[in-house]
Amino acid sequence: MAVVIRMKRTGRKRRPCYRISVADRAFPRDGRTLETLGIYDPASPKPELRLTLKADVARRWLMRGAQPSDTVASIFRREGVYEDFPAKKRRKRTGRKQGKVRTQTQQHKQKAKEEREAKKTTRRTERVAAKRAAMAAAASAEESE
Repeated sequence: MAVVIRMKRTGRKRRPCYRISVADRAFPRDGRTLETLGIYDPASPKPELRLTLKADVARRWLMRGAQPSDTVASIFRREGVYEDFPAKKRRKRTGRKQGKVRTQTQQHKQKAKEEREAKKTTRRTERVAAKRAAMAAAASAEESE
């Protein structure tokens, strides 16, 4: 039985109120629940009434393996429910960017790219030199007139 912690919508039209509840994953959102952990009323004018949560019961359900929804997980982080839990170990991601090992195709492409860049710079320097020579010839022709 996969257990989730999610919000069950209550309240009236355009004024939502949610019950944070524990339910089987197969149960509908507003259906039967195993236990209610608290109430979240985002539209409440008083900040102290916006959230009522049984943190110890929530920790107990998390220890049993219940998976919180994204919104409930955010609320739990804000309320400090996860403080007693050990931090998750970050997995090592071994990918292409880790090492400089290249395949033969990658080496060939890199070599071709470097050759293209070298040819491009030589063409550019020749072009610039030709322009400068033409400008110098034009300037000397104007002086001789």
